[in-house]
Amino acid sequence: MSTLLKIHHKFEFWSHVRFSERCSHLSVPKGHQHYIRKPHEKGFKKGSVRVSSTLLELVPETKKENLEFELPFYDSSKGLLVDLAVVGGGPAGLAVAQQVSNAGLSVCAIDPNPKLIWPNNYGVWVDEFEAMDLLDCLDTTWSGAVVYIDENLKKNLDRPYGRVNRKLLKSKMMQKCISTGVKFHQAKVMKVVHGESKSQLMCNDGVTIQASVVLDATGFARCLVQYDKPYNPGYQVAYGILAEVEGHPFDVDKMLFMDWRDSHLVDNKELRGRNSKIPTFLYAMPFSSNRIFLEETSLVARPGVPMEDIQQRMDARLRHLGINIKRIEEDERCVIPMGGPLPVIPQRVVGIGGTAGLVHPSTGYMVARTLAAAPIVASTIVQYLGSGGRQDGSELFEGVWKNLWPIERRRQREFFCFGMDILLKLDLPGTRKFFDAFFDLEPRYWHGFLSSRLYLPELIVFGFSLFAHASNSSRLEIMSKGTLPLLNMVNNLVKDTD
Repeated sequence: MSTLLKIHHKFEFWSHVRFSERCSHLSVPKGHQHYIRKPHEKGFKKGSVRVSSTLLELVPETKKENLEFELPFYDSSKGLLVDLAVVGGGPAGLAVAQQVSNAGLSVCAIDPNPKLIWPNNYGVWVDEFEAMDLLDCLDTTWSGAVVYIDENLKKNLDRPYGRVNRKLLKSKMMQKCISTGVKFHQAKVMKVVHGESKSQLMCNDGVTIQASVVLDATGFARCLVQYDKPYNPGYQVAYGILAEVEGHPFDVDKMLFMDWRDSHLVDNKELRGRNSKIPTFLYAMPFSSNRIFLEETSLVARPGVPMEDIQQRMDARLRHLGINIKRIEEDERCVIPMGGPLPVIPQRVVGIGGTAGLVHPSTGYMVARTLAAAPIVASTIVQYLGSGGRQDGSELFEGVWKNLWPIERRRQREFFCFGMDILLKLDLPGTRKFFDAFFDLEPRYWHGFLSSRLYLPELIVFGFSLFAHASNSSRLEIMSKGTLPLLNMVNNLVKDTD
């Protein structure tokens, strides 16, 4: 639900949505997602209100904020071979760069805008960032979360939630990179040519960088990592605003994780019909009584729900809730490909984050999972290149991919894809029944599912427990709509071996 993504042009399936491209996107509700800030539209008057078929907006000019760092740049005139070239400047790429450099290896991080602050809102479960010693990078926390199943059923989740301070997180990661000796190159990688013992990265500024290992951390742009199967993911689509409002009806001590209510669509049969077929929910972070982040989200659909449809539903919801917007600080458009095939394993280019398939196929969460995977990738690279080892390149690439996607992780992902396939088939009543049962489970099950902590044996227990907590009508729906996905999952699990 929250992750940070810049989407490759292949995903531009709505002509009115402008997606950013870069070969240098992500991890993210979120923290778990990819956000793309909407550009200032021609015709908008700054500070004015316009009512249209989409969301009523007060949209400021898009502002790009940079960190005030003096970066140590790669000296291209020397043509030195670096141990690792990291393509992409998101959380995943910087985490691996810092850890590999800290082990004494040479690292070059390549990104078109290395000092640009990520324009994304990341939301995370507090315990996930606590486990990585990143609590100081949360600027707001809530004691728990709330889920509205419908108008009559509300669930309180006793699990603290937080918003990442993206400026602080990037500053912290950049400072670590600089202190450990990472060099930066401000450019876009256009092409990679692999030799027997090294690779050449050709950049759009004419510079060629030579590296023993190349890490693709470009997110869903998938610029360098290879796939050998048709890419047909589901899509999580969301529209969010950080706004100053006259007031809102939400508890400032709780974040709104999901609101599946649809009373705001009673007077709009067309919108209500579309929402009943492919539902959207409201996700909200209330910072105070008059400042709040609001996001209308389609959990997963194939093809994705059009952005204009998302905005129309959000506009209707905010009007119904009596939320009057005084000023919009930021607005974000989010598209997260979910599920789909994994890249070719192994292959010459190493991947992490969205480009390596690390997005949770059932939820869209990625940031915490990606940051947790960074030490695995980094330590494997160091193991093969460190201490003057310089072992055979094929062993290095095989080792990284094997450690990133061991069989227990691949089996876990198959189960999550099974969950996504069921969610793709559920209408609003079915979705409500599903999450009614889901959040009735013992916390360790829904915590573990959302945070990718459960492996296949535990996931099987989770599945039976969910089935037991479901209503009779929900069980029948799961059986009718989940049989084929279940058979596909079992078939994939049987075929996938070490």
